[in-house]
Amino acid sequence: QIRLVESGGALVQPVESLRLSCAASINILSFKAMAWYRQAPGQQRELVARITAGGSIDYADYVKGRFTISRDMAKDTMYLQMNNQMPDDTAVYSCVAALGSHAVWGQGTQVTVSS
Repeated sequence: QIRLVESGGALVQPVESLRLSCAASINILSFKAMAWYRQAPGQQRELVARITAGGSIDYADYVKGRFTISRDMAKDTMYLQMNNQMPDDTAVYSCVAALGSHAVWGQGTQVTVSS
């Protein structure tokens, strides 16, 4: 069974930084693309950032210049570096990977930005 496991969620203060990890149980180059999504309380899930197998990257406008998506193929892990966080960044962050016509989701990790 293919698994994605997120980690790194925490309670942080505004403008602090945090790095999330998404560890895969298989070689991440097996995935057509990987992405980070988030869902705030009472809100719909939204795309944060995406990276394709070829390395192309897209960001949601509201995180450009603050968040960075990356991957370590030796560790089969994708990351989301979040800088200058704001209270509106509070959400459950989940990673997802596209494998053929299927999507594999992780369980999510809570990020809370509050003073």
